[in-house]
Amino acid sequence: MTDNPKNQKILKRLAPVLVYGRPVLVFAGMICAIAVMLNRNPGIFFLGTVLFFVSMVFDLVDGWFAERFLPNTNLARLADRMMNRIVYSIVFPLLAVGMMWRLLHAEPGHEAIEQVHAVFVLILCVAVLIRDNFAHFMRGYAIRYGQEPELHEINRLRTIVAAPLGFVLYIYAFYVPAEGTPAILDGFFGRIAGMPVENLLVIEILFLVINFGSIAMYCRKYGTFFLDELCLDDNLLRRRILSVFPNALTVMNAIMGLLAVFFAYQGKMLESYLLLIGAAVFDKLDGAMARRLGLTEPLPGDGYNKGVAFGALLDDIADGISFCIAPAWIFYIAVSPYQDPLLQSIPAGLVALVYAGSGFARLCYFTLDKNPIPGIFKGMPTPAAALLVLAPLVILGQAHVSAAGQDSAVIGFSVGLMLFASVLMNVYPLRYIHMGRFMDRNPWFTWVMLVLGIVFVFTPYFGYLAFALMVFYAFSPLATRRMDPESAARDR
Repeated sequence: MTDNPKNQKILKRLAPVLVYGRPVLVFAGMICAIAVMLNRNPGIFFLGTVLFFVSMVFDLVDGWFAERFLPNTNLARLADRMMNRIVYSIVFPLLAVGMMWRLLHAEPGHEAIEQVHAVFVLILCVAVLIRDNFAHFMRGYAIRYGQEPELHEINRLRTIVAAPLGFVLYIYAFYVPAEGTPAILDGFFGRIAGMPVENLLVIEILFLVINFGSIAMYCRKYGTFFLDELCLDDNLLRRRILSVFPNALTVMNAIMGLLAVFFAYQGKMLESYLLLIGAAVFDKLDGAMARRLGLTEPLPGDGYNKGVAFGALLDDIADGISFCIAPAWIFYIAVSPYQDPLLQSIPAGLVALVYAGSGFARLCYFTLDKNPIPGIFKGMPTPAAALLVLAPLVILGQAHVSAAGQDSAVIGFSVGLMLFASVLMNVYPLRYIHMGRFMDRNPWFTWVMLVLGIVFVFTPYFGYLAFALMVFYAFSPLATRRMDPESAARDR
């Protein structure tokens, strides 16, 4: 259809509208939002929502149109990036103001978590703008050295997530109920505006993670040019600068674990589990980045690598928080409220301490092991154990929604699973493959898991999916015990 000359002509005329029209749309949406804050007019809110929706659609397709139908490809790419920067410079500060307005005027009796959410949106706004300016600076500097900029997958993912998130937060911040609005639309807007703050926080945290990942990708791709000029021949200074990036990811790992405990206190087991998955992702990323930056190789010279390296110690501390303390704490939070005499007879605190202690023993062995096998874990790794033992608690939390019941049986099974995982972590003859490296070598597996996770997370069966996958991994040494370590150690 697009091969028709007439259609080609139409599409070429449409491409500039898609590329250059978004700033106009979001600016008009900003004017509508200001008007809503001044007079709370539902009609103006509806108009602003339509403008933001059209802008979101443009954002999802403008890059493809620009590269295919604009004659000057370089100009199209630069224009698309510039429009993104302009749009983000309008949208996210507007959303930060909107959250504060909602907090003060739409919900005067707000809870503490809503205040935390409003502040977090402000932090998210700052992070997005810093990332965009940082990316522009890095690309511009690299071009001076003849390095052709290219769009990485994580940047595409950030673009795909940013527009829908901005649309959802616009509705959440500026929603005004209206009698004249069609019932379907008003119900749709009302459901978004009434969305639990905890769910929004999870989505926003994931978006923040994507932005940090984008910054890390730019540092990895273009950072060599900066370090060559900044460090000259000082390899020690170079290593210390490079170590900041994996260490920052390690800190994010610990933060995600603490957030998981916070959400568990709110009774949000699914969100808590998703945050622990995020902690596992950060744990994977910090190791991968350290290897790619050459920080795992010994530095010849003045004994920089003597003793326990700071990065390795920080990684153990973060893993201890996210995959030893946090799962044990969450287990205790989930089990302790039940008044059933059988459940009350279970020493939940002791079980939690046994699990946490076993996890720390596993981390100590991993750190002190004199004969590690690259790409292979001796004993079940702590991230996998954490995701295994908490999966039944997610099932229990979702069972109340689906009226599944049987709390006592699930809690009893969860207690046994905690003890079973404690043993698996410290049976060192067991050989587990490095799941992060396996996913890097098999992108199809990563995409399948991502699609399944996105589909099931909106159903009452996500816990069952997670539990099935982790049980499969727990018994995977039966199938992978003869795997070649050299093959297991490859990232690609």
